[in-house]
Amino acid sequence: METPLKKKPSPVINISKQVFKNKKIALFIITYNAEKHITKTMDRIPIWCRPLFEEIYLIDDSSNDKTIAVALETARKNDLKNFFLMKTPKNQGYGGNQKIGYSYAIEKGFDIVILLHGDGQYPPEYIPNIVAQYNNPLIDAVFGSRMTKPINALRGGMPIYKIIGNKILTKLENSILNTSLSEFHNGYRSYKTSALKKIPFSLNSNDFHFDTDIIIQLTIIKSKIIEISMPTHYGDEKCHVNGLKYAWNCIKSTIKARFHQAGIFFQPNFEINTNTRNYKLKKAPTSLHQYILNQPWKKDEQILDLGANDGSLSQKINLTYKSKMTAMDINVPKNIKQIDTIIFDINKNIKELFGKKLFDKIIALDIIEHLHNPEKSVSEINHLLKNKGTLYASTANIGYIIMRITLLLGWFNYGKSGILDKTHHRLFTINSFRRLLQNNDFRILKIEGFGPPLLDAFGDNIFIKTIDKICWFLAKTYPKLFAFNFLIIAEKNISLNEKIERTIATKSTFHQE
Repeated sequence: METPLKKKPSPVINISKQVFKNKKIALFIITYNAEKHITKTMDRIPIWCRPLFEEIYLIDDSSNDKTIAVALETARKNDLKNFFLMKTPKNQGYGGNQKIGYSYAIEKGFDIVILLHGDGQYPPEYIPNIVAQYNNPLIDAVFGSRMTKPINALRGGMPIYKIIGNKILTKLENSILNTSLSEFHNGYRSYKTSALKKIPFSLNSNDFHFDTDIIIQLTIIKSKIIEISMPTHYGDEKCHVNGLKYAWNCIKSTIKARFHQAGIFFQPNFEINTNTRNYKLKKAPTSLHQYILNQPWKKDEQILDLGANDGSLSQKINLTYKSKMTAMDINVPKNIKQIDTIIFDINKNIKELFGKKLFDKIIALDIIEHLHNPEKSVSEINHLLKNKGTLYASTANIGYIIMRITLLLGWFNYGKSGILDKTHHRLFTINSFRRLLQNNDFRILKIEGFGPPLLDAFGDNIFIKTIDKICWFLAKTYPKLFAFNFLIIAEKNISLNEKIERTIATKSTFHQE
């Protein structure tokens, strides 16, 4: 027998009524074989708020019992004039059903959609508590949580092993995603449709970890999520979730999301345009950028930073070593203190841009692969260097072990960053990149491999630090296989044309009178 829920204080109801007045709110009931529970669930929706919903719509996921008939009869009995019932053409799965329901909410122009499970596991009496939170215009999503007070979940019949598993899984997900939710696995949720419009939820799993996927997407766009404490009820409803499979899928999604953000591989549902720069200065001591910053730059050296992005690397070198930096990129900021900045498309003829000016060193980090004609551009870079000038050129390694494994599995997906950045015009192995430089009159001095940017992507907890050190060691030991990206330090050789000119210039020396 269920324990009667205490009546909520009137301030919550008053605030909730105000939100109902200002927003178009819909209640989305999701069902699958819920014949035994749907009547009690619908009866528990607070009477006063039923007519305030723009719609109460139920989407049944092709149940093979009498859920639809019972739900329809209950709606008639309760005189729910704003109740609509739909049925999927075939079973879509837990996530698939939500995709349809949220797409419908967006299409109908609702402001807020609340998800209610038809099996009665989550208390409909808490709908006012959820609605009241949207009085704060900054809130994008409101989730129920049973884990703020796990003892209440235990009293509600939640098995102890599920409570422990929930806590452990949530802690792992928070650690990977740098979030602080008390529970990832509560199905009592609500969203602003304005937030749903920003994320590709239609690409999420159709399975039960759809809920985890959508949390990840909301964190990527920096949505504000709040949780409210709520009781739970475990009765005789049938659980359709395979616990171990569900846990593995949740962890897999969170890892994929972080790997996608780090550019290690591409995951379509986490490809979200946040209008932020993808290429940022890496702070990890094992990163390429920190390696470059620790090079022996000299005072008053003329250094050109090609593809300088926001100029932060050039600025740090200038501040530390007092080198004379020139930062060039198509979108480089104009006003960076003590640095010459040039807004220019590097695909164009950069040799003519500087006239006779030559540089002691040129930095070209992760830029050559973006160019339309790398051979032509590298030749022009050579002409911008003084005799025996140094080039620091890096690129992603298409021979990285993860790329090799994914190719074996038949995966090859371009993304917004990383090795398979969709803006790359050319893909390189260490050998092919080395040949590119050698064929354009550079002598290779050194090759350095670097692991994936784990610390910058995942944070610096002890586990990630350990993995990062291992990746760093492997990249140094065998960069062709284990380097995520690599740097080649090369010296300008005398070009063939220069050799010809110098040779011909000596002709008079050996002339016999």
